[in-house]
Amino acid sequence: EITSLLSLCGGKFSGEQEIRVNSPFWILNIPSEEMARGLMKRTVCAKSIFELWGHGRSEGELYASLKNYPVDKMLPYLQSDSTYKVHIHTFNKTLTQAQKIKKIDALEFLPFKGKVNLKNPEHIFWILEDYGMNPNNVPEEPFHLYFGRWIADGQRELIESYSVKKRHFIGNTSMDACLSFIMANHGRVKPNDVVYDPFVGTGGLLISSAHFGAYVCGTDIDYNTIHGLGKASRKNQKWRGPDENIRANLRQYGLEKYYLDALVADSSRPIWRKGMLFDAIVTDPPYGIREATRRTGSQKEAVKSVERSTENHIFVSSNYHLSDIFFDLLKFAAEYLVMGGRLVYWLPIYRPEYTEEIIPRHPCLKLISNCEQMLSSHTSRRLITMEKVKEFKDQDENSYLLDGQYMPYRGHNSFREKYFSGVTKRIAKEEKDNQK
Repeated sequence: EITSLLSLCGGKFSGEQEIRVNSPFWILNIPSEEMARGLMKRTVCAKSIFELWGHGRSEGELYASLKNYPVDKMLPYLQSDSTYKVHIHTFNKTLTQAQKIKKIDALEFLPFKGKVNLKNPEHIFWILEDYGMNPNNVPEEPFHLYFGRWIADGQRELIESYSVKKRHFIGNTSMDACLSFIMANHGRVKPNDVVYDPFVGTGGLLISSAHFGAYVCGTDIDYNTIHGLGKASRKNQKWRGPDENIRANLRQYGLEKYYLDALVADSSRPIWRKGMLFDAIVTDPPYGIREATRRTGSQKEAVKSVERSTENHIFVSSNYHLSDIFFDLLKFAAEYLVMGGRLVYWLPIYRPEYTEEIIPRHPCLKLISNCEQMLSSHTSRRLITMEKVKEFKDQDENSYLLDGQYMPYRGHNSFREKYFSGVTKRIAKEEKDNQK
């Protein structure tokens, strides 16, 4: 997320130190404070950003580092007519008030000339201490210490204000608010973009893109979901109400002006005119667990399977293999994304068989990032971000069929069976343990 947002702000990701997986603190090289503020206006992963004045592996190293920081960079924030306060944040440890005051007093060598104001200071400084990630083994002294000037906080409050629990219209698989904002940031969604979700459902992913000023639209094969009909997904509610629809969700957050439309359509069939239409495609395709994978079938299949909605809407559906869903999605993105536009989607994975080679590829799309979210001990899903780097030509239409990566990914057509096989094994093990 940070890498994508830095590139959106015109910067580049480069760490002064290697990003440590076992630490919540990063040191980044950002060219300007304006860019740092731009980054924090979008991120839901980062909590705060600081101008680093000094750091070290011990208090002595920290103080030495602070003494080497150029005084001319400090002075604008330490003037006699200014006010300030110092905060202490300890990760994985709680300090007493006396310990905190002692650590603050130890910074007396810094040339503070202003007055302390705890309620409304002009400048806020932070001591950050890292005591590792293991709550069962907290060290006496921190692994690393940092001191810096607070610049801005991230957008963590969006997770609560856009919570699915408070949303007007939800479905079985409505995307968690935090993840939907991360996806919009991976897609580098910006004001006046046009963002499309081919598996729109109840529109959870449209909301995060609209929040960042993009115009949003989507399609879904489920007539009832698009029209807000049928059984409700919310507990203690039997049927959906008359105003439960995607537009009402955007209206709830004051984002209705960004809503273009949602269509009942099959993502595997062409409905759009030729040409680049979308700045980003942000979606969560069905995995066949809580939502069926299906597409419109032929008339021959009508005899076998006819579904009726509450509005007597009739259509034929047939199975839609997972591998076909993802390769159709890549093909669509390659054709309809603008150059430099991004595709962001979730790919379900059976972990014992996972290798990076099975990530679907397309010659027009470059893989930008691949992040894992664990679902169970044997399954996970990967947030895949791809960028269009080559113009789509007719010969690229079925290029994936020649790709050796297509065959290994076909094994994931049985993801549903593998997912439930793990559940079955767990239940059997629990029953066996109970009998002992």
